[in-house]
Amino acid sequence: MLVLIFVGLAVGVTTVLFGFGGGFVTVPIILLIDAARGPDALRIAVATSALVMLVNAVIATSATRRSVLAHLRGRRTLFSLLALGGAAGAVGALFVPDVVPRWGFVIYIGITVVDLLLRPGFFPGRGPVRRPKESSDRALPDGWGIPIGGLASFLGVGGSVMTVPMMRRSGMDMGVATSLANPLTIAIAAPAMVVALVFGRGIASAPGLIGTVDVASALALLAGAIPVIVLLRRRPPKISNAVHSWAYLALLVVAAIAVAIA
Repeated sequence: MLVLIFVGLAVGVTTVLFGFGGGFVTVPIILLIDAARGPDALRIAVATSALVMLVNAVIATSATRRSVLAHLRGRRTLFSLLALGGAAGAVGALFVPDVVPRWGFVIYIGITVVDLLLRPGFFPGRGPVRRPKESSDRALPDGWGIPIGGLASFLGVGGSVMTVPMMRRSGMDMGVATSLANPLTIAIAAPAMVVALVFGRGIASAPGLIGTVDVASALALLAGAIPVIVLLRRRPPKISNAVHSWAYLALLVVAAIAVAIA
Protein backbone atom coordinates (compact mmCIF):
# COMPACT_ATOMS: atom_id res chain seq x y z
CA MET A 1 0.00 0.00 0.00
CA LEU A 2 2.87 2.38 0.77
CA VAL A 3 4.32 1.77 -2.69
CA LEU A 4 0.93 2.50 -4.24
CA ILE A 5 0.66 5.78 -2.34
CA PHE A 6 4.02 6.86 -3.75
CA VAL A 7 2.92 5.77 -7.22
CA GLY A 8 -0.18 7.88 -6.61
CA LEU A 9 2.08 10.93 -6.48
CA ALA A 10 3.07 10.21 -10.08
CA VAL A 11 -0.59 9.66 -10.96
CA GLY A 12 -1.40 13.12 -9.59
CA VAL A 13 1.36 14.70 -11.66
CA THR A 14 0.21 13.01 -14.88
CA THR A 15 -3.38 14.08 -14.20
CA VAL A 16 -2.49 17.76 -13.96
CA LEU A 17 0.34 18.03 -16.47
CA PHE A 18 -0.82 15.59 -19.13
CA GLY A 19 -4.56 15.14 -18.61
CA PHE A 20 -4.13 11.39 -18.32
CA GLY A 21 -6.22 11.08 -15.15
CA GLY A 22 -3.71 8.45 -14.13
CA GLY A 23 -4.66 5.71 -16.58
CA PHE A 24 -1.23 5.32 -18.14
CA VAL A 25 0.32 4.89 -14.69
CA THR A 26 -2.51 2.98 -13.03
CA VAL A 27 -2.90 0.18 -15.60
CA PRO A 28 0.76 -0.96 -15.49
CA ILE A 29 1.06 -0.77 -11.70
CA ILE A 30 -2.21 -2.61 -11.01
CA LEU A 31 -1.16 -5.27 -13.51
CA LEU A 32 1.92 -5.87 -11.35
CA ILE A 33 0.03 -5.70 -8.05
CA ASP A 34 -2.69 -8.13 -9.18
CA ALA A 35 -0.53 -10.36 -11.39
CA ALA A 36 -1.34 -13.37 -9.19
CA ARG A 37 -4.99 -13.13 -10.27
CA GLY A 38 -3.99 -14.45 -13.69
CA PRO A 39 -6.12 -13.60 -16.73
CA ASP A 40 -8.35 -11.32 -14.61
CA ALA A 41 -5.44 -9.01 -13.74
CA LEU A 42 -5.85 -6.81 -16.80
CA ARG A 43 -9.62 -6.48 -16.37
CA ILE A 44 -9.01 -5.47 -12.77
CA ALA A 45 -6.35 -2.97 -13.86
CA VAL A 46 -8.65 -1.39 -16.46
CA ALA A 47 -11.59 -1.13 -14.04
CA THR A 48 -9.45 0.21 -11.19
CA SER A 49 -7.96 2.72 -13.59
CA ALA A 50 -11.47 3.97 -14.43
CA LEU A 51 -12.21 4.67 -10.77
CA VAL A 52 -8.88 6.43 -10.16
CA MET A 53 -9.21 8.48 -13.34
CA LEU A 54 -12.76 9.50 -12.53
CA VAL A 55 -11.95 10.83 -9.06
CA ASN A 56 -8.76 12.55 -10.21
CA ALA A 57 -10.40 14.09 -13.25
CA VAL A 58 -13.28 15.47 -11.16
CA ILE A 59 -10.86 17.11 -8.73
CA ALA A 60 -8.64 18.48 -11.50
CA THR A 61 -11.63 19.80 -13.45
CA SER A 62 -13.12 21.52 -10.41
CA ALA A 63 -9.87 23.46 -10.01
CA THR A 64 -9.53 24.39 -13.70
CA ARG A 65 -10.11 28.02 -14.67
CA ARG A 66 -13.55 28.71 -16.10
CA SER A 67 -11.95 30.51 -19.04
CA VAL A 68 -10.27 27.23 -20.00
CA LEU A 69 -13.38 25.10 -19.53
CA ALA A 70 -15.25 27.54 -21.77
CA HIS A 71 -13.62 25.79 -24.75
CA LEU A 72 -16.03 22.90 -24.11
CA ARG A 73 -19.14 25.01 -23.65
CA GLY A 74 -22.12 23.69 -25.57
CA ARG A 75 -20.53 20.30 -26.31
CA ARG A 76 -23.32 18.16 -24.80
CA THR A 77 -23.46 15.89 -27.84
CA LEU A 78 -19.73 15.20 -27.63
CA PHE A 79 -19.95 14.40 -23.93
CA SER A 80 -22.97 12.12 -24.48
CA LEU A 81 -21.20 10.18 -27.23
CA LEU A 82 -18.02 9.90 -25.15
CA ALA A 83 -20.12 8.40 -22.34
CA LEU A 84 -21.84 5.98 -24.72
CA GLY A 85 -18.51 4.88 -26.11
CA GLY A 86 -17.07 4.61 -22.60
CA ALA A 87 -19.85 2.24 -21.53
CA ALA A 88 -19.53 0.12 -24.67
CA GLY A 89 -15.76 -0.18 -24.37
CA ALA A 90 -15.99 -1.17 -20.71
CA VAL A 91 -18.48 -3.93 -21.51
CA GLY A 92 -16.25 -5.23 -24.27
CA ALA A 93 -13.23 -5.32 -21.97
CA LEU A 94 -15.06 -7.68 -19.60
CA PHE A 95 -15.45 -10.48 -22.11
CA VAL A 96 -12.44 -10.52 -24.43
CA PRO A 97 -9.25 -12.49 -23.68
CA ASP A 98 -6.85 -10.40 -21.58
CA VAL A 99 -4.26 -10.47 -24.35
CA VAL A 100 -6.50 -8.28 -26.54
CA PRO A 101 -6.63 -5.10 -24.40
CA ARG A 102 -3.06 -5.67 -23.15
CA TRP A 103 -1.46 -5.69 -26.57
CA GLY A 104 -4.08 -3.30 -27.89
CA PHE A 105 -2.79 -0.84 -25.27
CA VAL A 106 0.82 -1.33 -26.40
CA ILE A 107 0.05 -1.23 -30.13
CA TYR A 108 -2.17 1.82 -29.90
CA ILE A 109 0.40 3.80 -27.93
CA GLY A 110 3.05 2.73 -30.42
CA ILE A 111 0.94 4.00 -33.32
CA THR A 112 0.29 7.24 -31.44
CA VAL A 113 3.99 7.81 -30.77
CA VAL A 114 4.82 7.32 -34.44
CA ASP A 115 1.96 9.63 -35.44
CA LEU A 116 3.13 12.38 -33.06
CA LEU A 117 6.67 12.15 -34.40
CA LEU A 118 5.85 12.03 -38.10
CA ARG A 119 2.73 14.14 -38.52
CA PRO A 120 3.15 17.89 -38.03
CA GLY A 121 1.22 20.00 -35.54
CA PHE A 122 1.92 18.43 -32.16
CA PHE A 123 5.47 19.62 -31.47
CA PRO A 124 6.22 23.36 -31.65
CA GLY A 125 8.05 24.34 -34.82
CA ARG A 126 7.04 21.19 -36.67
CA GLY A 127 4.18 22.20 -38.89
CA PRO A 128 2.11 25.30 -39.59
CA VAL A 129 1.31 27.56 -36.66
CA ARG A 130 -2.43 27.94 -36.18
CA ARG A 131 -4.34 30.43 -34.12
CA PRO A 132 -5.94 28.85 -31.05
CA LYS A 133 -9.61 28.06 -31.53
CA GLU A 134 -12.21 29.64 -29.29
CA SER A 135 -13.92 26.27 -28.85
CA SER A 136 -13.17 22.59 -29.37
CA ASP A 137 -15.72 22.13 -32.17
CA ARG A 138 -13.19 21.76 -34.95
CA ALA A 139 -10.56 20.05 -32.82
CA LEU A 140 -12.96 17.40 -31.50
CA PRO A 141 -15.93 16.79 -33.81
CA ASP A 142 -18.90 15.13 -32.12
CA GLY A 143 -18.54 12.07 -34.33
CA TRP A 144 -15.29 11.16 -32.62
CA GLY A 145 -17.06 10.75 -29.27
CA ILE A 146 -17.95 7.05 -29.56
CA PRO A 147 -14.62 5.79 -30.96
CA ILE A 148 -12.61 7.86 -28.47
CA GLY A 149 -14.76 6.78 -25.51
CA GLY A 150 -14.90 3.15 -26.60
CA LEU A 151 -11.20 2.71 -27.20
CA ALA A 152 -10.24 4.64 -24.08
CA SER A 153 -12.39 2.60 -21.69
CA PHE A 154 -11.55 -0.68 -23.44
CA LEU A 155 -7.84 -0.07 -22.86
CA GLY A 156 -8.21 1.60 -19.45
CA VAL A 157 -6.99 5.05 -20.44
CA GLY A 158 -8.79 8.35 -20.20
CA GLY A 159 -8.91 9.33 -23.83
CA SER A 160 -6.28 12.04 -23.55
CA VAL A 161 -3.96 10.05 -25.82
CA MET A 162 -6.43 10.92 -28.59
CA THR A 163 -7.92 14.22 -27.47
CA VAL A 164 -4.71 16.06 -26.53
CA PRO A 165 -3.00 15.59 -29.94
CA MET A 166 -6.22 16.57 -31.72
CA MET A 167 -6.54 19.75 -29.69
CA ARG A 168 -2.84 20.55 -30.08
CA ARG A 169 -3.17 20.35 -33.84
CA SER A 170 -6.08 22.79 -33.69
CA GLY A 171 -3.72 25.39 -32.24
CA MET A 172 -4.25 24.98 -28.49
CA ASP A 173 -1.34 25.21 -26.06
CA MET A 174 -0.39 22.00 -24.26
CA GLY A 175 -1.55 23.49 -20.96
CA VAL A 176 -5.06 24.13 -22.29
CA ALA A 177 -5.29 20.82 -24.18
CA THR A 178 -4.23 18.73 -21.18
CA SER A 179 -6.58 20.66 -18.87
CA LEU A 180 -9.53 20.00 -21.18
CA ALA A 181 -8.64 16.30 -21.27
CA ASN A 182 -9.81 15.97 -17.65
CA PRO A 183 -13.51 16.88 -18.12
CA LEU A 184 -13.53 14.71 -21.24
CA THR A 185 -12.11 11.87 -19.13
CA ILE A 186 -15.01 12.22 -16.68
CA ALA A 187 -17.48 11.50 -19.48
CA ILE A 188 -15.61 8.33 -20.41
CA ALA A 189 -14.59 7.02 -16.99
CA ALA A 190 -17.94 7.45 -15.19
CA PRO A 191 -19.92 4.93 -17.28
CA ALA A 192 -16.88 2.66 -17.52
CA MET A 193 -16.66 2.54 -13.73
CA VAL A 194 -20.39 1.77 -13.39
CA VAL A 195 -20.02 -1.12 -15.85
CA ALA A 196 -17.03 -2.48 -13.93
CA LEU A 197 -18.77 -2.25 -10.55
CA VAL A 198 -22.13 -3.65 -11.64
CA PHE A 199 -21.44 -6.06 -14.48
CA GLY A 200 -18.00 -7.12 -13.36
CA ARG A 201 -19.43 -9.28 -10.60
CA GLY A 202 -18.83 -12.89 -11.50
CA ILE A 203 -16.22 -11.99 -14.11
CA ALA A 204 -13.54 -11.59 -11.46
CA SER A 205 -14.52 -12.66 -7.96
CA ALA A 206 -11.99 -12.41 -5.15
CA PRO A 207 -11.48 -10.70 -1.77
CA GLY A 208 -10.83 -7.00 -2.08
CA LEU A 209 -12.77 -6.61 -5.32
CA ILE A 210 -16.03 -4.82 -5.97
CA GLY A 211 -16.99 -5.91 -9.44
CA THR A 212 -13.62 -5.84 -11.16
CA VAL A 213 -12.32 -2.87 -9.14
CA ASP A 214 -9.43 -3.37 -6.72
CA VAL A 215 -10.78 -0.92 -4.16
CA ALA A 216 -7.84 -0.97 -1.73
CA SER A 217 -5.33 -0.27 -4.48
CA ALA A 218 -7.51 2.49 -5.91
CA LEU A 219 -7.79 4.19 -2.50
CA ALA A 220 -4.03 4.00 -1.97
CA LEU A 221 -3.36 5.54 -5.39
CA LEU A 222 -5.89 8.29 -4.72
CA ALA A 223 -4.35 9.01 -1.31
CA GLY A 224 -1.12 9.88 -3.07
CA ALA A 225 -2.65 11.58 -6.10
CA ILE A 226 -5.24 13.94 -4.64
CA PRO A 227 -2.86 16.16 -2.59
CA VAL A 228 -0.58 16.50 -5.63
CA ILE A 229 -3.48 17.50 -7.88
CA VAL A 230 -4.66 20.13 -5.41
CA LEU A 231 -1.14 21.52 -4.97
CA LEU A 232 -0.31 21.67 -8.68
CA ARG A 233 -3.66 23.22 -9.55
CA ARG A 234 -3.09 25.96 -6.99
CA ARG A 235 0.50 26.52 -8.10
CA PRO A 236 0.79 25.25 -11.67
CA PRO A 237 4.37 24.90 -12.93
CA LYS A 238 5.42 26.95 -15.92
CA ILE A 239 6.45 24.56 -18.70
CA SER A 240 7.19 25.48 -22.29
CA ASN A 241 5.12 23.87 -25.04
CA ALA A 242 8.22 22.09 -26.34
CA VAL A 243 9.17 20.50 -23.00
CA HIS A 244 5.54 19.70 -22.24
CA SER A 245 5.06 17.98 -25.61
CA TRP A 246 8.22 15.87 -25.40
CA ALA A 247 7.44 14.86 -21.81
CA TYR A 248 3.98 13.74 -22.96
CA LEU A 249 5.57 11.57 -25.63
CA ALA A 250 8.13 10.11 -23.20
CA LEU A 251 5.41 9.11 -20.75
CA LEU A 252 3.50 7.30 -23.49
CA VAL A 253 6.60 5.26 -24.33
CA VAL A 254 7.26 4.36 -20.67
CA ALA A 255 3.62 3.27 -20.18
CA ALA A 256 3.69 1.04 -23.27
CA ILE A 257 6.91 -0.64 -22.14
CA ALA A 258 5.54 -1.20 -18.63
CA VAL A 259 2.38 -2.90 -19.91
CA ALA A 260 4.33 -5.00 -22.42
CA ILE A 261 6.62 -6.47 -19.75
CA ALA A 262 4.11 -6.68 -16.88
